[in-house]
Order: sequence, then C-alpha cells, then structure tokens
Amino acid sequence: LHRFLARRTDAPFNKVILRRLFRSKINRPPLSLSRISKAVASTPNFSDRIIVLFGIVTDDVRLQEVPKLTIAALRFTRGAKVRILIAGGDVLTLDRLALRAPTSTANILSRGKATSQKAAKHLGTGPHKYCKLLTQQDSGVVN
Repeated sequence: LHRFLARRTDAPFNKVILRRLFRSKINRPPLSLSRISKAVASTPNFSDRIIVLFGIVTDDVRLQEVPKLTIAALRFTRGAKVRILIAGGDVLTLDRLALRAPTSTANILSRGKATSQKAAKHLGTGPHKYCKLLTQQDSGVVN
C-alpha cells in the first residue's frame, strides 16, 4: 500500500514512510507516551495533527495526564492504547493512516532514541568512552 502511494503521489511524506518501514528493528526504537507528549507540547495545534512513528508506543506511568493525541504507529502496548483512548485520542495503524490522510501534509514524524535499547549499551565504542560489560547474568549462564 505504501509502496503504491509513494509511487503514485507526489507527496514526499509517502516516500519517507516507505523508507522507514524497511528499517531494521534496532532502527525502529520504541517511544513512550511521556516523550511523545513532551515533543508535541511545543507544537501549535497538535490536537489537529497526527503523530506518526515507526515503532512501538509504550505506556509511561510517570506521566499523570495524557493529552488528547492521534497517533499512528506499528504497534501499541495495551496500557498505552487504553490511556490514549481514555484521554479522547485516537489510535491508528499505518494502513488506517493511509486511508485517512493519503498525502499527509499536516502530520508530525517522530522517532525514538536508537541508543536506548539494552543491546546498544553493550556495543563497542571509541576511545575514552564507556561500554557496559557483559556479566554472567546478562549472558544467560546461571550457576
């Protein structure tokens, strides 16, 4: 569907969607509701716009009130989905986004931190930088 839209419409947004859908899992990091609400708070008229991200939307219990948001993502955790719907927001898959706004001129693209994954903390680094060590507990070996 998105390949068709990228080819047939002149909107560059569809090409961005297609490119981000083909990314590997480490390049589609999760994003919490608190980070989404912080990012959107500085945007004027955010309630009229759709927030699009290519990863999992997770719940954050530290966030007291969830604003009314319309979010399109690959997947939602159960808690995040319930909190968005209770706040009066809307939860969309990327297929529903294509039906609702094919050219998507007023959407907000967002992405999570790629280094927030546990695996990224153990990867090698340059000189004078910190790299988290693998312990027996991390490697799955139990005595």
